[in-house]
Amino acid sequence: MINTLTQVQLVRTNMERSLKTVAADPTVERQSEYYLENIRNIKTIDEFLADDRIFSYAMTAMGLEDMTYAKAFIRKVLEEGTDERTAFANQLADQKYKTFAETFNFKRYGETTTSFSRTQEGIVEKFHRQTLEVREGEQNQGVRLALYFERRAPDITNAYDVLADRALSEAVYTSLGLPQEFGLSDIDKQAAYLEEHLEFDKFGDPDYLSKFLNRFSALYDLANGPAGASSPTLTLYGNGSGVVQMGEGLLASIQNLRLGGS
Repeated sequence: MINTLTQVQLVRTNMERSLKTVAADPTVERQSEYYLENIRNIKTIDEFLADDRIFSYAMTAMGLEDMTYAKAFIRKVLEEGTDERTAFANQLADQKYKTFAETFNFKRYGETTTSFSRTQEGIVEKFHRQTLEVREGEQNQGVRLALYFERRAPDITNAYDVLADRALSEAVYTSLGLPQEFGLSDIDKQAAYLEEHLEFDKFGDPDYLSKFLNRFSALYDLANGPAGASSPTLTLYGNGSGVVQMGEGLLASIQNLRLGGS
């Protein structure tokens, strides 16, 4: 089977064609058509949450599909928006919630929220990318992890951005050859170590990112085999037991951590 490094390079090189193939899939096409035909008619948070097809599509596009069931949680994210420093989304370490609240900013824009391109075509584009990553993961979870890291890389500014996201931290731990026990250590010590060994301000640099992904892919295969068939990363997407085990206390600390202090 093709190894992780080769497959990651193939997909990244042919990204535009790969996304067009995903968009042309009949199931994806029907989902996207329904979303585009109906999202502009959504005027309130209640309507957004009530349409399961619309809500699920948007959550998947924003990388929050595992939280689709938690409508009360997402309602709080949306109702408080992001304008106030104390808004719920701003208190969560996982930046995906803040991005979601900013994209569907009903608090700020009210009934016009779904009239913007970011909530229409922008969400469809994100859904296609997410679908591509999932499909690649069905063959090799290492490829999915690399593509996910590539997509999130421009938003990574410090170690806590990584530690707040299991998939990002898995990629970083693998690329640095860190043992399972590292994920159980004090969060601030983890952050200090990552800051020392990675240049977070360079993840927006294509060359630096490519080198990182190449290293990750090579070490991933070394740990899991060329096809990633027994990949422990399955747990990051709802299956498996996981390479990096995190205690409940550490996970709680990560989720409640506010970047830049208290």
